[in-house]
Amino acid sequence: MGLVQYIIVNTSLGMGKGKIAAQCSHASVAVLDKVDDSDVSEWKSEGMKKVVLKVKNTEELVELFERAKKTLPCALITDAGHTQIEPGSKTCFGCGPVDEDKANKYFKDLKLL
Repeated sequence: MGLVQYIIVNTSLGMGKGKIAAQCSHASVAVLDKVDDSDVSEWKSEGMKKVVLKVKNTEELVELFERAKKTLPCALITDAGHTQIEPGSKTCFGCGPVDEDKANKYFKDLKLL
């Protein structure tokens, strides 16, 4: 199925669209340090597919992050609190790029943001 990067967003924080975009960008970039260069190159050549999904609260975000990071490259984003939300808020996490089939067991039940 190819390589895909997943970004999982915590919707309980009331972030505006711009804040969500910024946090997703942080997640997309931060997780690349945890991925093999060859996979990153392949993903880039395939068009850098991303899927942005949502969870309903911080607990669900952290629980999913902890499960996924055991087998997949993941990076959790914690906000500094300079704008819309409290310092230390866990806004989202990035996963991959990874093989879509391998990641499916973690993300298949989530809805698109």
